[in-house]
Amino acid sequence: MSEKLKVVFAPGCFDDFEGTPEELAAMIADIHQMVEDGTLMQNATPLSEEDEAQLIRALEAKGPRQ
Repeated sequence: MSEKLKVVFAPGCFDDFEGTPEELAAMIADIHQMVEDGTLMQNATPLSEEDEAQLIRALEAKGPRQ
């Protein structure tokens, strides 16, 4: 039996969200639903090594959130 995925959002990850609290709650609920029913992983596209390295560099350059 496969292990159930758990969704954990990084602190501050929605700080730049432009919408109402209700819209944010609905979006988070949609993400959790996609994890539950498997559509998140089913529709995922793996990153190439180059894209992954670029993402890591961008995150490192951004630094920690304050």
